[in-house]
Amino acid sequence: MAASSSSPSTREADSIDVHHEDTLKGGAYLNDPALVDALVHEAPERMNDLVRWGAVFDVTEDRQVAQRPFGGQRFPRTCYAGDRTGHELIMTLLDRLDATDAQLYQEVSVVDLVPDENGAIAGAIALDRDGSPVLFSADATVLATGGGTQVYDISTNSAAGTGDGFAMGYRAGAELIDMEMVQFHPTGAVYPYDARGRLVTEAVRGEGGILLNARRERFMEHYDPARMELSTRDVVARAIATEVLEGRGTNRGGVYLDVTHLPAETIETRLPVMLEQFLAFGVDIRREPMEVAPTAHHIMGGLRITPECRTTLSGLFACGEVSGGVHGANRLGGNALAETQVFGKRAGESAGKAPARGGRVDQTRVDGVLRMLDGFFEGAASPAAVRKDLKLTMWNQAGIFRTAPDLRTALGHIRRLADQRLCAASTANLLECCTVRNMCTTASLIVRCALLRPENRGAHVRRDATVITEPAMSPFCHTYVSLAREGIERREVAG
Repeated sequence: MAASSSSPSTREADSIDVHHEDTLKGGAYLNDPALVDALVHEAPERMNDLVRWGAVFDVTEDRQVAQRPFGGQRFPRTCYAGDRTGHELIMTLLDRLDATDAQLYQEVSVVDLVPDENGAIAGAIALDRDGSPVLFSADATVLATGGGTQVYDISTNSAAGTGDGFAMGYRAGAELIDMEMVQFHPTGAVYPYDARGRLVTEAVRGEGGILLNARRERFMEHYDPARMELSTRDVVARAIATEVLEGRGTNRGGVYLDVTHLPAETIETRLPVMLEQFLAFGVDIRREPMEVAPTAHHIMGGLRITPECRTTLSGLFACGEVSGGVHGANRLGGNALAETQVFGKRAGESAGKAPARGGRVDQTRVDGVLRMLDGFFEGAASPAAVRKDLKLTMWNQAGIFRTAPDLRTALGHIRRLADQRLCAASTANLLECCTVRNMCTTASLIVRCALLRPENRGAHVRRDATVITEPAMSPFCHTYVSLAREGIERREVAG
């Protein structure tokens, strides 16, 4: 979790202003400045909340929270708990939630947002563990559904990272921005096959891990000699992909990530999860390098929000990866966890202050969802087959390197997949059908926005597009897409 100190110290010369500058530069100046301002100013406060609630982070000898460097940071900024920081945050927040009177619904999955008769979001319709529909009515609804890179064949996301929030928001009429900006993490596992894409945390490079091609050359000196392995993720991912495409990769299509030069104690104490993960595959990273390759990781785009997390739909708020604008064209390591804490709090407070909704739930929309669910029992297409086809299409034609012909071919194929009538063998398969439907929608949003942006910027690289050497001077701003409109914002550039 990235959180900068508000004043320089002997330990670090970092500051909120530097964090702000790094985030804008790393995001190729496509970020919403107001959202970045909120992120960097409030991240230290949210970090203090976590510590106060009992989160256990690594500490320095003088008992300050330890910080390590991640790509794109001028100073070590990422607070950490070994290499399991996300897990520590989740457990701390769950403990905090248990101490409240909030009502939790376990194993209930939302399948669509529901408006009221005035068009404001009035809640959601969901499926319980038995496949029975459940209607939730609310004065305010918060989307915090996470990412969607499971639409790609190789992804770090859990099985739940299927883009449901993007798709549900789009169908409800919300506007999304910059969906073409998909971050491919440079280092995902390549072996064994079942573990492809599993995240090899940036902490490995933060602790001094180096990247080597099959010739054992430290190749990052050719791509970013100043920052080397700690360049931004988009640069490192493209460097690795280029080494592989040009024949300098391993037999399995990756490169080596080596920490064997580090003391064994450092690996055991600072990278215990990575050590355990690779030992399970028969690789002792204390003695031999890991094999890694880029893997789909994070979607920088999402629902357009204000700093108060309001979307373009009344009654609907969004925070975290499902929202867009914070990270611009490329996310810096550590900023995602910080985003969840800063904007999670903002979304909750804003939703809690929302006025009581006056309209009644639109029963026509509810009936439409119920008819869709019933229709799955009459379908013929296997959702598993459609999912596999979609993921391969996205990986092969809308991945790290893109062209307009490939993107148009992908979009046409995605639309054909979306038109297939998915089949649910029983109520237990209804959620799978809904999930694959959402994946098709999210994939189409990514490709449509990629076709809208005629430039190379951050994580978006089209071989047939204009190369922008100074992103801050680009005439292009956010891409946008909704049921009502789509396009790309432009601005006047002094010339």
